[in-house]
Amino acid sequence: MKDLEDIGALMRDMGARAKAAAARLATASAERKHAALIGAAEYLWNRRAEILEANARDLDYGREKGLSEAMMDRLRLDEDRIRAMMDSLRTIAEQPDPVGQTIAEWDRPTGLNIRRVRTPLGVIGVIYESRPNVTADAGALCVKAGNAVILRGGSESFHSSGVIHACLVAGLDSAGLPADAIQRVPTRDRAAVAQMLGLVDFIDVIVPRGGKGLVGLVQKEARVPVFAHLEGICHIYVDRHADPEKARAVVLNAKTRRPGICGAVECVLIDEAIASDLGQTIMSDLMRAGVEVRAGAGLNGSVAATEDDFGREFLDMIVAARVVPDVDGAIAHIRRYGSSHTECILTEDDATADRFLTQLDSAILMRNASTQFADGGEFGMGAEIGIATGKLHARGPVGAEQLTSFKYVVTGDGTLRDG
Repeated sequence: MKDLEDIGALMRDMGARAKAAAARLATASAERKHAALIGAAEYLWNRRAEILEANARDLDYGREKGLSEAMMDRLRLDEDRIRAMMDSLRTIAEQPDPVGQTIAEWDRPTGLNIRRVRTPLGVIGVIYESRPNVTADAGALCVKAGNAVILRGGSESFHSSGVIHACLVAGLDSAGLPADAIQRVPTRDRAAVAQMLGLVDFIDVIVPRGGKGLVGLVQKEARVPVFAHLEGICHIYVDRHADPEKARAVVLNAKTRRPGICGAVECVLIDEAIASDLGQTIMSDLMRAGVEVRAGAGLNGSVAATEDDFGREFLDMIVAARVVPDVDGAIAHIRRYGSSHTECILTEDDATADRFLTQLDSAILMRNASTQFADGGEFGMGAEIGIATGKLHARGPVGAEQLTSFKYVVTGDGTLRDG
């Protein structure tokens, strides 16, 4: 395409069109946005054969690049996953519209009435890797929150994302909303990412969703504010008061259900009081399931762990494991090696659980549940644009509500300020 010869001009043009679309979308009715997302869901399902054909091309590309099986799983679509995308769009459509909601309201002695009201952020840039469903989730959530969005997906999912994006645009068209509200960067050229990070006149916030390399690049180079979705270095601590059957089932599910997602457990911490029995049983469960266990002293695994195995996101059928003296040892380990994503404690003791949940400050903390639940859909948000691991504005699953800011609406009656 001739216009791709100048990536800078392409991105500035996309930014300008997104900003214009955002101004229209900010005041679009809830009914229009609902219709656009329901329409997009229908187009997605009706074009599923085309999506699967495009996905086959992406899978071929992934194999040529030598992607791991776990990464190929992230990339792979089938009818069930397309149906899940469709259901996600419909769920988002049915959620209350966050735009215009009154968050808080109060009266002042001066006679003023003050309301804090949700308002769209404006234009959001989403940079993500591999998973084509992010195209649907991010586009839908941004529209629901009244934002325009520029999507820059990974090179692996280029063809799949292209068809999914076309379905979203068709939904916008059918509802009379601007097609430029959801734009997709039409090139694999990485220069587009660098250009996006500098579009301060057009993009209000960047959301990176991917591995440490991508997020680190965005945080280092961006001139636009960033919602960071850092690595999912998720931990599970198995306490001496854990229920053995629950613990075995939860750890196995947390690693093996889908090892390539950010909510997969990457490190299992075992209380030394149970290391030789329940701890070793869990190690054996994992190895029988095909997981390579990189075990520290006191545990028998597939191989001996090295220091580099801790604080690492494997995104594969690999897990690190270590014995810790107690819950405080687990907390200390997580503070040193964690990424503030998701941590879990398996225990039946309330006091121990409370210590774990209060002493740690990751975005998501769990008790007696698989870390695979670290997902906006499982939180009832329909979907998420990512798991924000920072502490400003949004934390944890970023859904439509988290993609808004707020403004103050102040009402008086000829009210004057004295003094």
